[in-house]
Amino acid sequence: MMGHMVQALSLAFLVLAASLPARAQGADPASVTVQGFYDALVAGMKAGGTTKSRYDKLKPAIEQAFDLPGMTALSVGPTWSSIAPADQKALTDAFERMTIANYARNFDSFSGEKFIVDPAAAERGSDKFVKSTLKPASGDAIPFNYRLHEADGGWKIVDIFLNGNISQLAQKRSDFGSTLQSSGPQGLAKKINALADQTLS
Repeated sequence: MMGHMVQALSLAFLVLAASLPARAQGADPASVTVQGFYDALVAGMKAGGTTKSRYDKLKPAIEQAFDLPGMTALSVGPTWSSIAPADQKALTDAFERMTIANYARNFDSFSGEKFIVDPAAAERGSDKFVKSTLKPASGDAIPFNYRLHEADGGWKIVDIFLNGNISQLAQKRSDFGSTLQSSGPQGLAKKINALADQTLS
């Protein structure tokens, strides 16, 4: 339950986000990935429409910015390598649907808040970390940090840190663990798809 509350809280904060008017020149490629993702979110928020129409518009941007197969594997945990390829694909497809559905449902309007992306990125081993700050219309700024790694020839998001240090991937692994143990990968895929269906309804 706590994992769901944190995820919902992060999406509620993120729904206020907006991009900078222009992308800083000379920005790190990892920062450019994050900024491009926000650009697409803001465009969808401004366009409005239904959750399904926003889902269709956000799908290409999310597939480009996020390493969804990698995030699925990390969310499942160490047992991922022992899961059959067909079940891995089903889990990845379900995870993608849930991710896009959450953004499409929660990013449904724009009210002028700003999301500032640091053009520099910190390197830690083979990963890069990008800092960003939500500046709401009133109240304190809220940090959202991103971990990216190289995948498919570019830098892709593999984790989001709420308030700068709460890993969304760790929360998902906690949420998925009991279902995976009790119902196996097929049961987990069914649960994730049900969550996506509920969000899109």
